[in-house]
Amino acid sequence: MSKELSGILKVFGNVRKSKVLLKKKKGNKIFAPMSVAHVDDDDLHKNVEVYNIEKVFQNGDMYTGQWGDGLPNGNGKYLWNDGCMYVGDWENGKKNGRGKFSWPSGATYEGQFKNGYMDGEGIYIGPSNDTYKGSWVYNMKQGKGTMSYENGDHYAGEWRRGRPSGQGRYLWQNGNQYIGQWRHRKMHGSGTMMWSNGNRFDGCWEDGLPKGNGTFRWADGSFYVGVWTRNPKEHTGTYYPSDSQSGDFDWDPQELYDVHLVDCKVSRIGRIRTYPSEKIITWHSEGEDQNQEMDRTPKANDGEFLRSPKNERVRIGGGLSIDSESDLGSDGTHGFLPPVAVIRGDEEDEIHSYSNTGTPKESRLHQVIIKPPKRQGMTISKGHKNYELMLNLQLGIRHSVGRPAPASTLDLRSTAFNTRDKLWTKFPPEGSKHTPPHHSCEFKWKDYCPLVFRTLRKLFKVDPADYMISICGDDALRELSSPGKSGSFFYLTDDDRYMIKTMKKSEVKVLLRMLPDYYKHLRTFENSLVTKFYGLHCVKMTGPTQKKVRFVIMGNLFCSGVSIHRRFDLKGSSLGRLTDKPESQIDSTTILKDLDLNYIFRLQKSLFQEFCSQLHRDSDFLEHARIMDYSLLVGIHFRKVSETGEPISVPRYQGTHAPSSNRDFDSRGPLGIHIPALAELTVRRRNDSEVQLVGEPTGECYEVILYFGIIDILQDYDISKKLEHAYKSFQYDPTSISAVDPIQYSRRFRDFIFRIFADDT
Repeated sequence: MSKELSGILKVFGNVRKSKVLLKKKKGNKIFAPMSVAHVDDDDLHKNVEVYNIEKVFQNGDMYTGQWGDGLPNGNGKYLWNDGCMYVGDWENGKKNGRGKFSWPSGATYEGQFKNGYMDGEGIYIGPSNDTYKGSWVYNMKQGKGTMSYENGDHYAGEWRRGRPSGQGRYLWQNGNQYIGQWRHRKMHGSGTMMWSNGNRFDGCWEDGLPKGNGTFRWADGSFYVGVWTRNPKEHTGTYYPSDSQSGDFDWDPQELYDVHLVDCKVSRIGRIRTYPSEKIITWHSEGEDQNQEMDRTPKANDGEFLRSPKNERVRIGGGLSIDSESDLGSDGTHGFLPPVAVIRGDEEDEIHSYSNTGTPKESRLHQVIIKPPKRQGMTISKGHKNYELMLNLQLGIRHSVGRPAPASTLDLRSTAFNTRDKLWTKFPPEGSKHTPPHHSCEFKWKDYCPLVFRTLRKLFKVDPADYMISICGDDALRELSSPGKSGSFFYLTDDDRYMIKTMKKSEVKVLLRMLPDYYKHLRTFENSLVTKFYGLHCVKMTGPTQKKVRFVIMGNLFCSGVSIHRRFDLKGSSLGRLTDKPESQIDSTTILKDLDLNYIFRLQKSLFQEFCSQLHRDSDFLEHARIMDYSLLVGIHFRKVSETGEPISVPRYQGTHAPSSNRDFDSRGPLGIHIPALAELTVRRRNDSEVQLVGEPTGECYEVILYFGIIDILQDYDISKKLEHAYKSFQYDPTSISAVDPIQYSRRFRDFIFRIFADDT
């Protein structure tokens, strides 16, 4: 036993309390007095009594350090009975600030913590001395960082979701190195490979191998230029000898794959089985007998239990949680993989299934299960029925965005919104004065109100080059598997940043009609939740039919640094608002509806007030524009998932989770993007006469990150919707129908949203 541990055991026999009034946090010294305030705004200036304490818990855990308001507050050390230890700053019972966490395997993390997570700048040293130094976000390597692998390899550059992604440099132990772009731990994009013998390759890469245009150079000055592919039959190129060479040259380009790149494998990172945020602190309220036995003995896999200040036992969840995004690895703490975790390479993903609650009167509850990654949509490749349409779209966007234009201000004249001008641009295959030659069919292209949308992109801070690369780059678009309810098709850019939707002529008319008010609204309220439109275009295909395809480009709400575990489309109506898919077919890409929702989302007070104000403004705008049938699209990411694949619940007591939300506000983006919250489970009870739209809270909560926005805002209350409402009113309750007057729709929509979003006080 270490001297440090022996010393702790000696002093834990008696509990000593030296009470001090909390004033100010001083330095990083262990046990230094610090200032802690309640989370609630009303208590911001209330002093909390803090004292030093040494404590042994029933399960063998130990804590020594500052204690206040029934929780670790200040500087302290916590030693778990499995050998894990944390020394550093605490706030309301959570690791927050600077600290050091060590595992029994010898692995350590030293750096910043936020709400219990490794978050900020920090250094992780694995059990085999593999070392990462850089930026962390929610236990994931995210941002800039360097990695020294146990085999001597080294990487320095950008990270995303725990993997090298972006621009970076990888140096192998044998002296070879790659400098260029990365994606999901693989060389992907433009890059240069340099071998220690002086050879090098400059060109395009895909999934870790050269693909596309590239040049292989030898140390003697000779080089080979060609189009590279793993398939020898598709390879073409030309060899250029150096001045010193003579005679015939016989070289197979496949040697690049079979010989030169054999020793250029990127190392994997060991997997962390237990994160500091998953370590449970078994604390007791003041005055509770520490030798008191629990009223029942937990069974295997029964989860861990905490004692709240009211002496209530709270079930936290079973076993370990898994970070499905992270490319982290074993620290030796546990020698097994969760039985439901199926890992392909170093990537994981989550899907979802449903289970019934046992009584037909109750709503079905949702679960999250780890499954191999599934990417949404099908890549549009050559031979696809919409391949030429995609090429036309990309050519048109490149023409529109790249066309020179005078510097625009945010103040637009009314003439910019004029829809009478019909300017078509012809794109012949051989090219023209204004268009480049291309391999697609001849087509015509139209931009609607180009100055308005150019200014909107500027308002939304969209870089024109990034916008054009996302849509018109080397990567193809992806088509979602089936059209929406309206018959429109959806396409996603390869980087998931933008969504392209085909439109009916009536929808185009609605958007153009409301465009002046839409622009004014989005400019006035930068945190508007209304869908952001980046461009409105039309392609007219050649041929006898002269088919027109109209489409709008929108931002993808779910393009995020975390995976979305649940997706809900919420309108506030009940008729037909239940997913009809069998449970086995529901996954993370399934759009669930109002009657599938069994959570109430609790936001920190100031954020909730901001959300309410903005939702009122957006609803007033849509009501004034005579729009109905819109919905709030909500994406949920569960922060903690157990070894059985289910979200891990957390206790909700005396605002303990509010600091988590409050601290995240400083770095959060626009309203609706990456919003920390508590999701409280609800139970919906049914009877023969009606269905309960919003369930009853159960007190079981989950820490989540939310993404939400208002979508489908191009349906006005026209004659077809009036007839639909009249027809359905004969058969169903008129208040349950989706197609209602915009004023009634707005009122019902707000009422429903403000019942499922609440203030976490």
